[in-house]
Amino acid sequence: MAAAAGGFATSIASSTQSNGNLRSQAVPCPQIQSQNFYKPLSSRTTSASNQRLCLKCESASQNLNSIDKEESKRSNVIALEQLKASAIDRYTKEKSSIIVIGLNVHSAPVDVREKLAIPEAQWPRAISDLCALNHIEEAAVLSTCNRTEIYAVALSQHRGVKEVTEWMSKISGVPVSELCQHRFMLCNKDATRHLFEVASGLDSIVLGEGQILAQVKQVKRLGQGVDGFNRKIGGLFEHAIITGKRVRTETNISSGSVSVSSAAVELALTKLPESSYATVRVLVIGAGKMGKLVIKHWAANGCKEMVVMNRTEEKVAIIREELKDIQIVYKPLSEMMGCAGEADVIFACTASETPLFLKEQIQTLPADTEMARRLFIDISVPRNVEPCVSDLETAEVYNVDNLKDVVAANKEDRLRKAMEAQAIISEELRNFEAWKDSLEAVPTIKKLRAYLERIRASELDKCLSKMGDVTDKQKKAIYDLSIGMMKKFLHGPMQQLRCDGRSDCQKPEEMLEIMHAVNRMFDLETEIILETVRTKMERTKK
Repeated sequence: MAAAAGGFATSIASSTQSNGNLRSQAVPCPQIQSQNFYKPLSSRTTSASNQRLCLKCESASQNLNSIDKEESKRSNVIALEQLKASAIDRYTKEKSSIIVIGLNVHSAPVDVREKLAIPEAQWPRAISDLCALNHIEEAAVLSTCNRTEIYAVALSQHRGVKEVTEWMSKISGVPVSELCQHRFMLCNKDATRHLFEVASGLDSIVLGEGQILAQVKQVKRLGQGVDGFNRKIGGLFEHAIITGKRVRTETNISSGSVSVSSAAVELALTKLPESSYATVRVLVIGAGKMGKLVIKHWAANGCKEMVVMNRTEEKVAIIREELKDIQIVYKPLSEMMGCAGEADVIFACTASETPLFLKEQIQTLPADTEMARRLFIDISVPRNVEPCVSDLETAEVYNVDNLKDVVAANKEDRLRKAMEAQAIISEELRNFEAWKDSLEAVPTIKKLRAYLERIRASELDKCLSKMGDVTDKQKKAIYDLSIGMMKKFLHGPMQQLRCDGRSDCQKPEEMLEIMHAVNRMFDLETEIILETVRTKMERTKK
């Protein structure tokens, strides 16, 4: 009959194509086609048999139409059920993903990055806004001078990426098309590895720098208690912090200077006894970018006082405000030779095109220094210290070329340590994936327990109602029996779904297979997904 219905539909379609007017294309029975509709009255009396045949054809046609309507109705019901299930089905088929979308110093220029910068005070609000998006369950924001990165748990990977990208465009004013030119996007293991590398300092401009780990810790600290910074994202950042600490402890990747300024300080320290770090007399000439870094690195190594010379005092005052724990004395350039005579270590880092220290001048400086020879470290180009000053027995001179060897050696050493760090990151990545997979079993365990509890309570009520009058003691005995039986039934599945640190626990892939089997057997998967969607809807309403 389905085939007949199909033929009926085909005849309508073919007739429509040939004549172009559907209203005039009702399909008549064969007899109606062979007779003239406007016959004389006499001829009508002789065609009774034909009329009966037509009535039969009309009846058959009506039956066919009725069957076709039933088939159509049945098809519509099936389609409706599929439509109702589609929202759930798409989430059961597409597992939630960890994603990261962002821009950093490697992918975007500063004029784009600064538009997307999110101050720390606004991170909690940004998490709430992100989790209000339809397909985002959890979120975190990492925003520094070198990067703005959004980490999220998405119910749907593709929809989540689209929504986060549009959100970033909205808050920054950068069009989505331009954003897509500079953004990077990673999912699941790649996203996790990226964060672990960031926390370890492997994604920084200066390989192994330590400030980024403190910033990752700050993300976790500010996220705690914020609705949307939940178990998966919180666990991701917790594992990232553990990884960053391990990399720094086990590889010592942050040791060794990799900038000219830090190398200059490191070289000076190798020439001094450690006991004199706090008392050595230091003179820094120039308070620009290089000079400022020298001051900061020297202060980080225990220096309590230094003299800084510059054309104006303004830049020195700014540095003094930043480094309140040390005493910075400003002196004008006109007093340079007098200050040099009182210094043990002199850093020259100005933009002067002519030497500031000539051999004849240095010869006249007093020799009352704690060291055998006064140390000049010239990191200026052109050089601020005349090369022939190194011929003097009272002076020791190092320039940028001397420091380049130190920097290159340290960079090579850090690259070796970065390879060691990757092994640690891979190990911690496996640990995180195992932990994350174990979370997948938690909803199954809860739902299975609730499912069996409903059956137990229902059957207990039926039993007591049939028994009539029973004592409280008997009721308690029956109740305890039902609880004991449920626990026995649950013991096996619980053991397989839980790990609890046991040495004999299932591998993640085996545990997931068991979890999916339990979900199918007790029809728990749909209920779990519905709960996720309901939670999402409730959060959106807030």
